[in-house]
Amino acid sequence: MQTTRTLHGNARTFLVHMFGPGLEDDRYVVERFKSMTNGDIRPLSADGPAKKGRRKARRTTVSLKAVKAMRPGRDEIIICTGVTIKGGIQYWGALATGMFVERKQR
Repeated sequence: MQTTRTLHGNARTFLVHMFGPGLEDDRYVVERFKSMTNGDIRPLSADGPAKKGRRKARRTTVSLKAVKAMRPGRDEIIICTGVTIKGGIQYWGALATGMFVERKQR
């Protein structure tokens, strides 16, 4: 049995993790994941259109300004990796990090 505490509807709580040299590139490859209630993390499809006859693209390329403006959903994880410099940033939503969530198993 799982018990969870509810968050306020307007809560914008998220965790930011910098890796490598951080945000020192002009373009970034963005991957989005969704945290499920059973603990699984699943990739989400990219916003842009996929090529004909291929699987849906899971990555998009955006500018530094767009990366700084990104905010994850409550159950979302966003990973931005630099194209030329392999540093970047991760945004973890409140439920994805396990903050405010209490799991109990019998």
